[in-house]
Amino acid sequence: MKRFQEGLDNKVPMLVDTTLRDGEQTAGVVFSNREKLRIAKMLDNLGVHQIEAGIPVMGGDEKEVIKEIVSYKLQASIMAWNRANIEDIKHSLDCNVDAVAISISTSDIHIAHKLRTSREWVLKNMVKAVEFASKHNLYISVNAEDASRSDLDFLVEFAKQAQAAGANRLRFCDTIGVLEPFKTYEVISSLIDKTGMDIEMHTHNDFGMATANALAGLKAGASFIGVTVNGLGERAGNAALEEVAMALKHLFGVNLGVNTRDFRNLCEYVARASGRQLYPSKPIVGTNTFAHESGIHADGVLKHPATYEVYSPEEVGLERQIVIGKHSGSSAIKMKFVEYGIDLSDEEAADLLSAVRSVTVDMKRTLFDKELMYIYEDYLYEKKLVPSLDKSE
Repeated sequence: MKRFQEGLDNKVPMLVDTTLRDGEQTAGVVFSNREKLRIAKMLDNLGVHQIEAGIPVMGGDEKEVIKEIVSYKLQASIMAWNRANIEDIKHSLDCNVDAVAISISTSDIHIAHKLRTSREWVLKNMVKAVEFASKHNLYISVNAEDASRSDLDFLVEFAKQAQAAGANRLRFCDTIGVLEPFKTYEVISSLIDKTGMDIEMHTHNDFGMATANALAGLKAGASFIGVTVNGLGERAGNAALEEVAMALKHLFGVNLGVNTRDFRNLCEYVARASGRQLYPSKPIVGTNTFAHESGIHADGVLKHPATYEVYSPEEVGLERQIVIGKHSGSSAIKMKFVEYGIDLSDEEAADLLSAVRSVTVDMKRTLFDKELMYIYEDYLYEKKLVPSLDKSE
């Protein structure tokens, strides 16, 4: 918990990773206990501040693996998720976690149709659960489920009663991802102004704005951001750890000390464990993030990487790729052949570029290095510079 406590003392923004809880709630995803342990260690080595490890009341393997994660005595705080009832929290206490999330709906649509009760019932049960957890010296996050569709005055009352009962922060849940950044900034600013409470952003990606909303909340004064590796999560997923951390570093100038060079390895591991493909176009860690085919782009990045790269590929565990295809230019062709120890003239590069474009159109894809060499060998033969390599002649 050392890293988390230092973050609290220094009042820096902190990452709360819920890959092992909300990430595993992705439809069809199940992590084995061994995978959960490995992911927890990787997240801790990366530098996240708090790991939401699971739901102890589920019992069985779930409870045992949370206990084992706690036994590692990681630098990160280990949090367990609970409904707003005392029995859930007792299971979390069995696991020796240092933090609990206590979750209950606050929107009228949830209260009426999911809980089938009243606002008063919600407040009463939340307060009882928080008071019980507080007696056991736990760090407490009170989760306002569906906060983004909740009445603001009721949310303020909910936060104030939670704080009075012993809660340390409010998790503002955009449960179905209906916020947009301007509204997020407005609501979070107002909530902080009226309660003075620490806020965690927990955003979903139903409209593709989870990361943007999380950052807007931070801009408004929130001090915690809930994330998952690769943006795993229910439906369209959550704000992605790798996106939030890199955006904070390069767009906000906030360096959390995260070991970003481990991002690719972590994201690949979680992709395999979750059975969810890591798409080439995935922001930050996708293989296409530093792949350049367009002649103008490849020429620019070869002259100076900053022309088309905000940060170096090595910073996130990747490598730059110059891809040869229909849109390549002569600079990329010449650079590629230098890798083979061949220094092409401008005329040779232009001739080969024409052949490359023709082949890539026919094949409807970029070329492998070996295919490029075949084109070069054919070119030399046509120019009568070498005998044919076709053994059938």
